[in-house]
Amino acid sequence: MAADIARLLGADTRRQGYYEGAGYCVTWTYGHLCTLKEPHDYCERWKHWGLGALPMLPERFGIKLIDDDGIRRQFKVIETLAASADEIINCGDAGQEGELIQRWVMQKASVQCPVRRLWISSMTDQAIREGFASLEPQKKYDNLYLAGLSRAIGDWILGMNATRLYTMKYGARGQVLSIGRVQTPTLAMIVRRHFEIENFVPKDTFEVHTVYRGVDFASAARFDTPEPAEELCSRLAQEQLRVDNVTAKQVREAPPRLFDLTSLQVECNRRWGWTADDSLKLIQSLYEKKVTTYPRVDTTYLPDDVYTKVPDILRRMTPYADKTAPLLASRLPKSKKVFDNSKVTDHHAIIPTGEAPDRLIGDEKLMYHLIATRFIAAFYPDCLARQTTVDASVADTAFKATGKVITDPGWRVLYPAKKGEQPADDKADENMSELPPMTVGECGPHEPKVVKKTSTAPKPYTEGTLLRAMETAGRTIDDEELREAMKENGIGRPSTRAAIIETLFKRRYIERRRKSIVATQAGIDLIGIINEELIKSPRLTGLWENKLRRIERGDFQAATFVAELKEMITGIVRDVLSDNSQRRIAAVPQAPAAAKGAKDARGDAADKPARKRAKPVRKLEQVICPVCGKGHLIKGRAAYGCSEYASGCGYRLPFTECPADATPAAVAKAVKKSQK
Repeated sequence: MAADIARLLGADTRRQGYYEGAGYCVTWTYGHLCTLKEPHDYCERWKHWGLGALPMLPERFGIKLIDDDGIRRQFKVIETLAASADEIINCGDAGQEGELIQRWVMQKASVQCPVRRLWISSMTDQAIREGFASLEPQKKYDNLYLAGLSRAIGDWILGMNATRLYTMKYGARGQVLSIGRVQTPTLAMIVRRHFEIENFVPKDTFEVHTVYRGVDFASAARFDTPEPAEELCSRLAQEQLRVDNVTAKQVREAPPRLFDLTSLQVECNRRWGWTADDSLKLIQSLYEKKVTTYPRVDTTYLPDDVYTKVPDILRRMTPYADKTAPLLASRLPKSKKVFDNSKVTDHHAIIPTGEAPDRLIGDEKLMYHLIATRFIAAFYPDCLARQTTVDASVADTAFKATGKVITDPGWRVLYPAKKGEQPADDKADENMSELPPMTVGECGPHEPKVVKKTSTAPKPYTEGTLLRAMETAGRTIDDEELREAMKENGIGRPSTRAAIIETLFKRRYIERRRKSIVATQAGIDLIGIINEELIKSPRLTGLWENKLRRIERGDFQAATFVAELKEMITGIVRDVLSDNSQRRIAAVPQAPAAAKGAKDARGDAADKPARKRAKPVRKLEQVICPVCGKGHLIKGRAAYGCSEYASGCGYRLPFTECPADATPAAVAKAVKKSQK
């Protein structure tokens, strides 16, 4: 993004760590350069693990630079430029995490000059130009920063203290029990599902149906044993079926909602089995390639002012010209299910930008097609169907049959059913069949039968259904309107849920079995040892999440949030220390960084990497850029460079220092040498 901004501003002279020109210096960060201080940074007593030191509650939380040579070099560039700047324009990622990253860097650099904020929802040249034409004072986003800061402090308070507390109290020697504000209630949901399945006892129910003119009619009669059902069938077989009422009505099915991040991850998991993390990386790539809008969103709506831009976006989606032509032939409908300012805050639903998707590769093409088709479908007519209900009776027993047939497919023409493929909306309609014409008063013979139904156990979570459960704090909700309302109380944020799930895999608390996610014995034992509902309840955690959203809106004080968390962890420490049960978790195999690297893990924060034997370097893709840490080395005309050069990374290793025909292992060695 830095390279694009520099190009548009005329800052076309490349310097070490920044671009310069036309009165601008354009520099960059890559991920977090700063982090909250660790316990030992506050006092020597907190350096060593001990129950007597808990709870650890700094009077004032501080930040520090992450211990990395590349980060220190880039921060020095930023600090130097900031010291001589008349004004700073914060162009960080337009979201809570992006705001926190840049605010911490500016705080660490002791920025004194005025700061304005660039806030855009896509990375197209047009969006960047429009953003620079309407820069806002940074103060407007103070609540967003305070929410991000409160989240980070909350994760520190609970993660640092609870991890040490439970490890020292209940863990086996050398075993770390990792606790996190979001990861632990997520694990608790998976463990709860494990026991629901394990303890499930199937129950048989016997229903009485009858077949009349090839149509299956069901009655309300239900029995726990087959005998009374069979007896009723024998009695009904002696009588004729009579049609008492026939009703037919037209039903409408609106197009599926536009995607937010969670619904996109859920749909990709359902269709192709992609993990939440895979989907997040792909949509981030589409955003960086400028073909879709900002991805880390939790709304499925567009603001009203986007309505006037939609025709141009559709017109520029030339690969879909045959699908957009009917829409562009007349005025686009403006539905409240698509456009609603009250449902949009900083960003809107994920939609195409109209930029040509000609640089996409592999799964990026699949994801783009999914988003593009959903966007086009939003403006197609409703699907219309005729639903017929026939009420009948045999003696004193009532029966009912329902059929439905599509009369106008509307938006469904964009989702032609293929053999063996799931329906576009993930809801198979078992009544999708047309009933033969029937008239009130007609009578005839029928064939009663007993239908045995056996209850089934709940299904294990997939990544898709787990994401939905996190979004609704553990509640199973199918209604879209209710799901929208529940988002305020979900656990985690759309942008962090994938990382939370991956963390649980990494710590070996959960594992994959095909598409299912199941708890390991270590995960089951951990949740079993935790008596404190405040730590493992998804609903209570959802209430904390709601408070963070209220801080973002300015409806709740950040200081109150932190004070409540401090009070909560103090109570948890007191309760756990007073437990005299001598309970312990048996030692289990730990994830590769448990004993040492994870010792100060803050639960939902990332673990420190374990020391592993280095893999042999056989490809340049294995040689990580020493400056940004994000890209890998590629070979240019006169030097090796970073694959993230388009994002502003300027690392170069000239062929004079490492020849063009060097092996990847030799290049890796030269890179390491160049950093000394």
